Amino acid sequence: MCPCNPSLNSSSRVWWTVTYLAKVLVDDPGAVEVHEVNEGNQLRYEISVAPEDIGKVIGKQRTTIHAIRSLLLVGAARKGQRCTLEIVEERPEE
Repeated sequence: MCPCNPSLNSSSRVWWTVTYLAKVLVDDPGAVEVHEVNEGNQLRYEISVAPEDIGKVIGKQRTTIHAIRSLLLVGAARKGQRCTLEIVEERPEE
């Protein structure tokens, strides 16, 4: 599926782009999950990756995650939307 497919709505394109970028960065692309959470006038995208791949998504001095967030914010601003991006770490169960 191509993100420039005209049949995709804007939030689907953003989801596809975030998923693609995360899968390219990690060693285990099968473990990548991206969830879209609608919070009224704002969309929140949550990325979940394998524990050993979190550092790859964050990057040195957080440059990689800041770059992904910048792309997300620019795309959302062009559509008049607000978006946030979070990395969800699974907590070990006690």
